[in-house]
Amino acid sequence: MRIVSLCPSNTEILAYLELMEHVVGVDDDSDWPKEVENIPKLGRDLNIDVERVKELDPDLILASLSVPGMEKNIEKLDEAGLEYIILNPNSLDEIADDLLTVGKYAGQLDKAQEVYDWYYRQLTHYKELSKQISEPKRVYWEWWPKPIFTPGKLNWLSYISELAGAVNVFGDINQASVQTDWEDVIKRDPDEICMVWVGVQEKKMNPDLVRNRPGSYQIKAIQNNRIHVLEEYLYCRPSPRLIEGLEKIFKILHPSILR
Repeated sequence: MRIVSLCPSNTEILAYLELMEHVVGVDDDSDWPKEVENIPKLGRDLNIDVERVKELDPDLILASLSVPGMEKNIEKLDEAGLEYIILNPNSLDEIADDLLTVGKYAGQLDKAQEVYDWYYRQLTHYKELSKQISEPKRVYWEWWPKPIFTPGKLNWLSYISELAGAVNVFGDINQASVQTDWEDVIKRDPDEICMVWVGVQEKKMNPDLVRNRPGSYQIKAIQNNRIHVLEEYLYCRPSPRLIEGLEKIFKILHPSILR
């Protein structure tokens, strides 16, 4: 089987299903697992070179709509007459369902079920740990700084927050992705701020950019120096690697429970 992946989270799902030996092309933004270094690149995940995809003669194309703008890739795939499946999960349960979907199409359903079961065992483990926390931390996740985007109730990071003994301060908004402004963040007064700018490496994210915004020192998180620069690939990609991100944020928020 010849598989093409058009976004990083799809590639990570393929890795968890041990299908990387069948992957013949990936987007430029796929950076895990290590095997991607030797796989042909097809352009940024928002601007795939569909002609190159066609030349690879894939049996299975994993497209995505997880980031605004990816619909352009779908249009180009349709114009080229290529068949594909779309992964577009927002919740942790939908990510689990995608494991089974990819496993079915790739003929690896047994392995997919194995990873699916492991994934839910991890979620259950953290659900039990979170019950030890009587006062959940109030967390603001910043996905993008200008304009400000943050995950809402329908996004996986709201549930990741709960499993980490916390509450997403924008979890009351019934959307997956919320465009807001800094004044609204100030009103919600989070205890913790997590910077996870999509597609931006940690070394390029400076907490002072948040501290220096007007009115910032009204926020508890900034008063107490609780700004965390985190790896966006552990929080912004809908794949089982979110479990790794969950472990990390749990340790940051509750080091007495999980070290």
